[in-house]
Amino acid sequence: MGAGHAHRLYRHGHSPVHLLPPHCKIAAGFCFVLVVVSTPRTALWAFALYALLLAAVAAAARVPPGFLLKRLLIEAPFVGFAVLMPFVAQGARVDVLGLSLSESGLWGAWNVLAKGTLGVAASVLLAATTELRALLLGLQRLRLPPLLVQIASFMIRYGDVITDELRRMRVARESRGWTARGVRHWGVLGKTAGALFIRSYERGERVHLAMVSRGYAGAMPVIDEIAATRAQWARAAVLPLAALAVCLIGWTLDGHGL
Repeated sequence: MGAGHAHRLYRHGHSPVHLLPPHCKIAAGFCFVLVVVSTPRTALWAFALYALLLAAVAAAARVPPGFLLKRLLIEAPFVGFAVLMPFVAQGARVDVLGLSLSESGLWGAWNVLAKGTLGVAASVLLAATTELRALLLGLQRLRLPPLLVQIASFMIRYGDVITDELRRMRVARESRGWTARGVRHWGVLGKTAGALFIRSYERGERVHLAMVSRGYAGAMPVIDEIAATRAQWARAAVLPLAALAVCLIGWTLDGHGL
């Protein structure tokens, strides 16, 4: 997988959550999200308990609330979609603050917001406590198809390469006194995008040839073999198992649909 690769979502630390093997955290996060999605939307208290569970994980990982909340803004488009649902959905209407809203739309908006926010929060915590390289190794350890893991690895690396190349091209333009000021400059920006594509394509060909010349035959060598003990799997399973208990109680008390 190559050398370590940091990313903006990662927060360096040595907490118990950071030290768990990546495949344990990936499996725990995936199972937690499945449980949350399976919870009936009418069990409002269950989602509050899920939020408390994630808060406990964040505290154990020493991830500040501000760090987590700032990165939750990525779900803003889904929040906008959820806000519109009570206005456009059909069915029985209820009056809320003088507005006639759809009852099913309100429940749908709550369903999207609650489950979406919890899922994004779990993903942010996973990314904040696991380096990208470790995530890829964890996916490989979980027997994800090797080709998909390689594609993800190249996308991550080339994303940074292309971003850096674009930054250098912008600096070169500005050093010559050129800045985009309107629609008439879109042609220059289009040429920049074309040049960026050609440079990236050529770089990819050179990298592929270099890999083939070094014996690449469709599989990347595994440099670090990460194993997990039963105790580590047990610690990782605490979150999804606790969420599962909440979900089962929710279905018993409020099981009126998702």
